[in-house]
Amino acid sequence: MAVRRRRRQGGEPWYDDAAGRLVRPYTISNGRTRPTAHFDLLTMVMATGRRPVSCQGPDYAQVLGLCGGPVSVAEIAAHIRLPAVVTKVLLADLVDCGALTARAPAAVSAGPASRTDRALLEAVLNGLRKRL
Repeated sequence: MAVRRRRRQGGEPWYDDAAGRLVRPYTISNGRTRPTAHFDLLTMVMATGRRPVSCQGPDYAQVLGLCGGPVSVAEIAAHIRLPAVVTKVLLADLVDCGALTARAPAAVSAGPASRTDRALLEAVLNGLRKRL
């Protein structure tokens, strides 16, 4: 598969959008692979409106732009096209400097209302068997 290239004025190759990101993901997080806070993929984050002083750069700005309302870590990672662990490091930085708030996903109660309906599961299983 050939990579399309454009040339800059100086003659050196410049890769276009089809070539993808030219910066390695872990360069964005300064090589860090562990966030300072625990984030689940379903953790909801939201911008506080405070502009970060220490977290500057296009990746931080892009993340903040996505967090106008509550959004999950998984959604942010998909939008910015970075691995989840790198996204979690960026989010932890923004939480640490006060630009984002994070809320863990709600726990499912173990009460009678959350018990599994056996008849429903059997109906789903029978439907899957008929299709396969």
